[in-house]
Amino acid sequence: MTTNDVAEPEQLVSDVVLAVTDRAVEKVLEIRSAEEAPETLGLRVEVTGHVGVEYQYDLSFEALHAVPAGDSVVDQGGLPVIVPAGSILALSGATLDLPTSQGQSGLVIRNPNRPNPLAGLDLALDGTLAENVSTLLEKSVNPSLASHGGFATLVGVDEESGNVYVTMGGGCQGCSMSRATLTNGIQAAIKEALPQVNEVIDATDHTAGENPFYR
Repeated sequence: MTTNDVAEPEQLVSDVVLAVTDRAVEKVLEIRSAEEAPETLGLRVEVTGHVGVEYQYDLSFEALHAVPAGDSVVDQGGLPVIVPAGSILALSGATLDLPTSQGQSGLVIRNPNRPNPLAGLDLALDGTLAENVSTLLEKSVNPSLASHGGFATLVGVDEESGNVYVTMGGGCQGCSMSRATLTNGIQAAIKEALPQVNEVIDATDHTAGENPFYR
């Protein structure tokens, strides 16, 4: 991964895909300084897959001269940030930062985008709208939310409007990311599988959660 070559100027693009906070830049530059010829390396951030409604990531240093055409390379505070072409859409609008929780270490990615938790599943959806939504929650959505200690429960269905009402419990109740999880994860997946659904509405009392963010 080390080389004395540097990236050609035309490899750099101006549009930021993944924003990196100043403190995260400082931390990554500190880590990179231990590498041979650190000034020739960029931070590569790639989406490698997903578990339920959460993406999985790989962070590594990559020689700038080896960055393939089509990848995004943006200098942020002296740190070239590389996002592979195949990860640009999934990381668009995300932020790389240090954890805010006391005692946590490493880096965190706050990503407003969510993968489709139903991708690759073949479910029999031949019941009523309420039954089909319950099947999706039970077979796909809740197993993925369980990794974060959360779950979603169907409250009711308005057949006329096509609106579905759910509540979010466990780790999802009061969580600041629950809105993104519902809109970009659960709602997108349900609407793709059941086109007759108009909107998935969160009926949760988030002020009662462990981390109430609506209060």
